[in-house]
Amino acid sequence: MHALDWAIVVAYLAWMVWDGLKRSNRTDEVEGYFLAGRSLPWWAVGLSVMATQLSAITLVGTTGQAYATGFRFIQFYLGLPLAMILLSVTVVPFFHRAGVYTAYEYLEQRFDTRTRTLAALLFLLGRTFSLGVVLAAPSVVISAIVGWSVPTTVLVLAVPMVVYTAFGGVQAVAWTDVKQMFIIVAGVVAAVVVLVASLPEQVGFGDALSLAGATGRLQALDYRFSFSETYTVWSGFIGGLFLMLAYFGCDHSQVQRYLTAKSVDEAGHSLLMSAYYKIPLQLLILTTGVLVFVFYLFHAPPMLFNRAHEAAVAAGPRAEEYRALERDFQAAIAERRVAAEARNRAAFLDRDREVNAIRAKAVDLVRAVSGDVQYTDVNYVFPTFITTQMPVGLVGLMIAAMFAAAMSTAAGELSSLASVTIIDFYRRHLVKQAADAHYLRVSKLATIGWGLFACVVAMSASNQGSLIEVVNRYGSFFYGSLLGVFMLAILTKRATAAGAFYGLIAGMAVVLAFAFGTSVAFLWHNLIGAVVVVAVGMTISLLPPRTAQ
Repeated sequence: MHALDWAIVVAYLAWMVWDGLKRSNRTDEVEGYFLAGRSLPWWAVGLSVMATQLSAITLVGTTGQAYATGFRFIQFYLGLPLAMILLSVTVVPFFHRAGVYTAYEYLEQRFDTRTRTLAALLFLLGRTFSLGVVLAAPSVVISAIVGWSVPTTVLVLAVPMVVYTAFGGVQAVAWTDVKQMFIIVAGVVAAVVVLVASLPEQVGFGDALSLAGATGRLQALDYRFSFSETYTVWSGFIGGLFLMLAYFGCDHSQVQRYLTAKSVDEAGHSLLMSAYYKIPLQLLILTTGVLVFVFYLFHAPPMLFNRAHEAAVAAGPRAEEYRALERDFQAAIAERRVAAEARNRAAFLDRDREVNAIRAKAVDLVRAVSGDVQYTDVNYVFPTFITTQMPVGLVGLMIAAMFAAAMSTAAGELSSLASVTIIDFYRRHLVKQAADAHYLRVSKLATIGWGLFACVVAMSASNQGSLIEVVNRYGSFFYGSLLGVFMLAILTKRATAAGAFYGLIAGMAVVLAFAFGTSVAFLWHNLIGAVVVVAVGMTISLLPPRTAQ
């Protein structure tokens, strides 16, 4: 990478830390540190919420997934607009009126301590592993650029983010998110401009999209009803609706954001930003991935984007087999390009299927030789394009955009982890009466501790498949059950503490059984968890009370 690109990245990191700490006010108070004194404007909260969602996982994983499969992933977000509208008129005013620091505080007010503690514990488990994946995404980029080890790249990302989060609190997180949102969008737009400008003179933009469409990559909606198919209209709208209701309504990394708003109305408006703009923004990112596919129709791609095991395979006992695959791949790529330039649809599709078959054989060979059964290269597609094809300066901007995306998500999650740790565990069970200064010191230590633990998770997360799917699979273990217990708390007065507690346990047990024992796609786990918790919780709640003997 050019020195100018490194200068841009270093300047960005320094600016984020300095500006995040500079804008922090009232961080000597618990409410100021965790909730920004409930003083942030709606547009800042809204941009912070969107920046949290637009993680480096989105830039790395979603573009890679669009390269491989096209627009189908957009179905994941079909339930989001309705979820945001429902939450803005129900849960947002509810939590603001309750005057809580965390979402789980209310569960003790409504039920009991054990329900609050279990829900908070499930949040900590799910969010910590999710944070590890968030940190893993940009480490893929840096390791691909300079050949650093995964631990080194994770620490390069995590240290500045932990510093401004630990010392600046949620205000530092929110205001840096605002700037990071603009950097991310600017980086994606720059990539799209480069991709379109790189098309051959004889191939128009419409022709390029037609080629992508011939492979099915422009087909966004799948109306088949199948519980085992991950992305369909039905899984996206129904399962996705429950996932979004749970994520934005019960996950404290999101609840904390709209609790920082000045009023109920401003908090509601902040969520509606995602309802209006999230899907168009996601379409832009998916379009970027499809355009990368089109780019490599006319420019020779590597046979495998993830080159981690290439040297070992090339020097191993099956080296000749690998070289033969490379020769076949280059020949198929050349023939595909000729067919693409001639707009010969039938020949193009034949050659494209041949290219995919050779790639699949190469992946199987790498897995067999390396023993890495989780080997994948979908997360390396966009980083490879950035580092090998984009002009000097824009490479630095794109790397900064990925840093921005990772730091905005990770910082918000760190802040919420510290908040729940201190409010729901430390202050509730260990030190119940102390000065704000004491709780703030412990909060900073908790932020640092969770950051270090997430780094450990990140070091093993980069090879688990498409990162955008990994993070949502993790979340779907917990989201539906948490949503179910809040539905019991908010929607019915007849639910009892015993019903909520045992319903939550039952929901988690059933979801884990479906996750590891069936082929039901993860989006449906959110619906399953919520339904089981409500059904079991209400059944227990309606049982006649036991009388003393």
